[in-house]
Amino acid sequence: MHYPTNIPLGESAVPIHFICETLAYFLGYRYYIYLRSKQVDQISDEHRILIFIGAALGGFLGSHILGVLENPQYLKNMNILYFMRNTTIVGGLLGGLIGVELIKKKIGVSVSSGDMMVYPIILAMILGRLGCHFAGLDDGTYGIPSSLPWTIDFGDGLTRHPTNLYEIIFWILLWVSLYNLEKQYLLENGARFKMMLTAYLFFRFCIEFIKPDYVFSFGLSVIQLACIAGLLYYYRLFVNPSKLLKSYA
Repeated sequence: MHYPTNIPLGESAVPIHFICETLAYFLGYRYYIYLRSKQVDQISDEHRILIFIGAALGGFLGSHILGVLENPQYLKNMNILYFMRNTTIVGGLLGGLIGVELIKKKIGVSVSSGDMMVYPIILAMILGRLGCHFAGLDDGTYGIPSSLPWTIDFGDGLTRHPTNLYEIIFWILLWVSLYNLEKQYLLENGARFKMMLTAYLFFRFCIEFIKPDYVFSFGLSVIQLACIAGLLYYYRLFVNPSKLLKSYA
């Protein structure tokens, strides 16, 4: 397979990455609308819109700010184009979380707004990372060189860890695990989102060790430091995880 992979369209071509990202947003949102129609939402439509705005603004800023900080050695070249071109999912999720929590505090919403978004987020992540894989080296989500039998040459002559495919496998396993858990237990308000985010932050912290990121002298990258910060925010989950569960269903 040739990377980046595009679909020929006349004299030009459409990147599969673009198609996958478009499907991620569209299908993720449609899936959310479907799930919301199947259950009673304790949050009003007006408050939902405000929460979405908070998530969008926080996610935008968090994604770009952490994306820029991911390579601090290039900060001297900082400009609006550089800011817009650099993004990271970890920053988007954490920034979105901060934006949502600030908005909820402002409007007085105490129930979880993220539980209903978990499965749509997972679907969007799977489609998005599939697009990242087809983008090859252009996307920057590949791993370090390796001689393992399943590694892939993304076009530079080196066989690398397909870390974007690893992430797809992670999301599928998480989806199945959460679904099976909910068949056995009643989860506390907000538990599904907390488990999803903490699992992903832990996964990203680990997977970053096989990605060619900039690391500080103490051996960790900016992404890993952000993951640690997010995990510390949810430290109560690790102190007493039983509080996530209500009882046997």
